[in-house]
This record gives sequence, C-alpha cells and structure tokens, in this order.
Amino acid sequence: MENISFWEFLTGLLYVLGGLGIFLFGMKVMSEGIQKVAGEGMRRIMATMTQNRFFGLMTGVLVTCLVQSSSATTVMVVSFVNAQLLTLMESIGVIMGANLGTTLTGWIIATVGKFSLSKIALPIIGVGLPLIFLSKPKVKNLGEVLVGFGLLFFGLSELKEAVPDVKSLLKSTDPADQLLVEEIQSLIVQLNSYGFGSVLIFILIGVLLTLLVQSSSAAMGITIIVAINGWINFEIAAAIVLGENIGTTVTAWLASLGANINAKRAARAHLIFNLAGVCWMIILFYPFMSMVDAVMPGAIHKSEVTQEEIQAYVEVYPESDEDKVRKAIVDVNTPLHLSLFHTLFNLCNICLLIGFAPHLGRLVERMVKPETTEEDDPVPDSLAAIHYEGSGVLPKTGELNLALVEAEVDRLAAVTRYMFEGFVEVFEHPDEDKGKLINELLALENTCDELTFDITQTLIHCTTDSLAGESALHVTSLLRVTAELEDIGDCCHRLVQLAHRKYRKDRILPDKTKKEIKVFSEQILDFMDLYQTHLKDKSTLPELEEAEKIEQRIDNSRKMLRKGAVKRMKEAVNVKSEMIYVDILNEMERIGNDALNIVHALNHVV
Repeated sequence: MENISFWEFLTGLLYVLGGLGIFLFGMKVMSEGIQKVAGEGMRRIMATMTQNRFFGLMTGVLVTCLVQSSSATTVMVVSFVNAQLLTLMESIGVIMGANLGTTLTGWIIATVGKFSLSKIALPIIGVGLPLIFLSKPKVKNLGEVLVGFGLLFFGLSELKEAVPDVKSLLKSTDPADQLLVEEIQSLIVQLNSYGFGSVLIFILIGVLLTLLVQSSSAAMGITIIVAINGWINFEIAAAIVLGENIGTTVTAWLASLGANINAKRAARAHLIFNLAGVCWMIILFYPFMSMVDAVMPGAIHKSEVTQEEIQAYVEVYPESDEDKVRKAIVDVNTPLHLSLFHTLFNLCNICLLIGFAPHLGRLVERMVKPETTEEDDPVPDSLAAIHYEGSGVLPKTGELNLALVEAEVDRLAAVTRYMFEGFVEVFEHPDEDKGKLINELLALENTCDELTFDITQTLIHCTTDSLAGESALHVTSLLRVTAELEDIGDCCHRLVQLAHRKYRKDRILPDKTKKEIKVFSEQILDFMDLYQTHLKDKSTLPELEEAEKIEQRIDNSRKMLRKGAVKRMKEAVNVKSEMIYVDILNEMERIGNDALNIVHALNHVV
C-alpha cells in the first residue's frame, strides 16, 4: 500500500511539473516571438531609457510586457548599466517599470481564465503552427507568438488539472485522500494561525517559490492555480505574491556578480525598492485588501456568493448544482482580485517611491562603495563587460542583447582608435619618456582580444535566438565589423612596437619623413571618424564613395612614401631606419583596408 501511495505521489508530482514546464516553455516561445515581431522597434524603445526616470518607467513597462518576465528585464538593465549604456539613475526608473509590466501575466491568466483554457489553447496552437512553416518572416514570427500563447494556456490548463481540487478530495471516500487533505489543511490552518506573523510566513514562501522557478510570472501563475483549487484563500495568495516581488530581485543580483560597481548598485536598488514596497504593504495589508475588494466586485469566498449571482449562472448553465456554481464563481473572481492586488501594489509603490529615486541612488552608492580608488583612464572601464542573458527559464532577449552588443562594438572601435592615437603620440615625441603610455598601449591588445571574443560569442548566441530578418542581417554585419576592428587593434599593437623599437635603437628618420607619417596618420583618423560616426548614430550609413576615396588616397600615399624610403635605403646608414619606416607604412595601409571593409560591412556589401 505504501509503494502504491509513493508512486501515486510521484506521478502526481510529475504531472504538476509537466504542466509547469509547458507553461514556462510557452512563455519563452511567446516572448521570443513577440521580440522578433517587434524587432527594431523594441530597440527604439530601449533608446528612450536615456531620457529621464519617467521615460525609463514606461520603457520598463513596455519591455517587460514584451519579454513577459521582469527578471529578464532587470537582468538586461544590470547588463546595460555594466556596459555604461544606462546610468544608475536611469536604471532605477526602468526597474520600477519592470515591476509594473510583470503584472500583465496575472491579468492574462485571470481574463482568459474566464473561458475553458483547454478549449482555447489547442485551437490557438492549431492556427499558429501552419504559420511557422511559411517563408514570410513576419507571418512566421506571428505564428510563433500564437503557438507560444497557446502553449502557455495549455500548460496552465494541465497545471490546473494536475493540482488536486480540495473539494473533490473532501468528497473522496478513499482514506488516503481524506488523510492528505486533513494534513494539508491542518498545516495551512496552523501557518495561518499566527495572525500578523502568518503574513510574513507566506511572504517567505512566495520568495522561495520564485527562487525555485526563477520567474515571478510563473510563480504568479502557480499561485493563482493553487488558489483556484482551494488550497489557499485570497489573503494567503496575496501574501505569497508579495514574496514573489522580493524573490524576483535575486536573479538580477546574481547577474550583477562579477559586473562593475554601478551594475551592483542597480541590482541593490532593485532589491531595496521591492523590499520597501513590501514593508509598507505589510503595515497596510488588511486595509489594502479591503480596498481591493471594494474596487473589484465579486465574491472570493464561496460563502460570499449571492443568490443573484447563482441564479445568473444557472440561467447560462442550467445543469449545474449550487455548490459547483459557487466554486465556479469564486474560481473566476479570485484571479481577478489577485491581479488587481498585484497591479495596485506595484502602482502605489511606484507612485510613492519614484520621487525618491535620487535618494535611492545616493543610498546604494553609499552602500556599495568602490573597493579601490581608480585613476582617470581615457579608455572605457567596462570593457569585456557583456554577458549573454537568456539561459534557464528566462526568455531569451536577443533583440536586447543586440542593442547591448552595438554599444560594445562602438567601445571596441574607441579603444582601437585610442591605440592608434597613442602610436602617433609616441612616434611624434621621441625626446619624451613615453614608457607608461607604451606599456598601456601594448596591454590594450589583450583587452581588444577579450572584448572581441565576448562580442562574437554574444552575437553567435543572438543568431541562435532566430532574430527577425533585418536583425539577423545586422548580426552578420557586426560580426564582420568586430573581426576587422580586432585586426586594426593588432595593427596598432605592431605600430607601437615599431615606434618603441625605433627610439630604443635610436633609428633616426628625416624631419620630412616624420611629417609624411603625420599626414598619413591624419588620413587614417579621417577613416576612423567615418565609421565611428555610424556606429554611434545608426540613422545614417557611411558613404561608400567617400570611404573608397580615402582608401585610395591611403594606397597612393603608401606607394609614394615607400618609393622615397627605397631611394634612401641606397645609403647603408639609413637601411635599418627605413625598414622600420616601410613596416609602419604597411601597417597603416592595412588599417585603411580594414576600415574600408568595416564601411562595406555596415552597408551590407559583400
């Protein structure tokens, strides 16, 4: 008998996990499909972050509605702060918006839950599946959204069926079922018998539930299902929802490990904001619950269902008995009340605390202090800072990662330019001690390699996310640009070595030659200006004709200067100096070729 009970328990648990798995997978598929449909528009939404905290708030709401996970949004915010795309203050507004945006999931479940989930889920999948096999990208992406939407609600339906109904178990004549119900009910009654302390206990349970599934949206869905099936009442479910608001901050905190100080501060701000909200809600918990009941009509306890509601229901479903009618009405009202509670809580929390965003920023700056005092550095301090986000149960955020990578490619371009300008500085000042600068420039070559690796890895992950057509083409372009920039970094590294060797071995070049190098280097910098302008401002493409003219001037200059060097080599005393000079010309010409390739890549020219 004991073995049978164990296998029954195991089977029931696997059914619950299976329903939860379908729900989470559907959420991922729907989220990624929406992102592909949104495409470039989603990255334009991200651009509004740079305005102010109120624009950031709206951005957080919109992006979280698209991603369907506040955890995914806040993880991306931490990454953006780490890459210096967002300031700490801007990130706080986005985090606040993410908390509000994640309440959409509860409303979807509550609204659609009025209908039979199993009846609508499979037809939606049936409509979306054929669209996936069509060749038109927009239609294909729309099909993916529909399939994900259907899977989400099919998973909810299966989860609802897998979680046993307390009322049906109470009517069961099986002693094992009756014993199970008595034990669970006694546990819930005991946990709910500590008055105000019970609220804290169920908040902790909400935290643990969110940590377990790593998604506040999924935790909210589970809470609604358990409440509908009679295991917990509305008050307990509301306390669990508060705990889920705390639990969702852990994902962002984990993402900030190993990131720079501002990313750590953004994660800490997220935790403090949600904790502060839960603290004031604990104090006003029961009055707030009464307000929710007043705003949202409808009974959430079977005893509260009126005869008028029962009569209205029986007119539609005449074969239903009174007990089933009461349960059906409560099943519809409970998700709506929970969704309203979740939304009003986050909305009130934002209204109360958004004015204190600057104070919150200063608080986390005092809490998270730099370990060491860093000197001012002309090179950006967050190199190799990107991390691909999209593992686990979080929806993949390919479009958002693409926006992050664009900034890092721009950063790589800035570093290679700094290396080239450093070479010019060393070359033009042979009488000054440039040892510190030379060591810094030589070390930056490793930094370029690390940054190139991280960018390339993230771009490859973005391609596995099946981005929208234009975005996929953009990824191909960025991969080529990154490779060319890495080659420019290698050229600059060799140029610095040549300049260092020239002065270490006291190789003298004529003043005329030095002037020629200066003119040549200015042409290279003009080329860098051309592609860097586009990397910073995506609204215009670099002019192909202008790029080809600059590259042609560079080729002609190298040929002319090389001829002059060959003539001077006829004198034995000049040979070694002129060989270094020729090597410098060759490296600079190679940079010109790489720069032309970058312009071609940005214009999608093969």
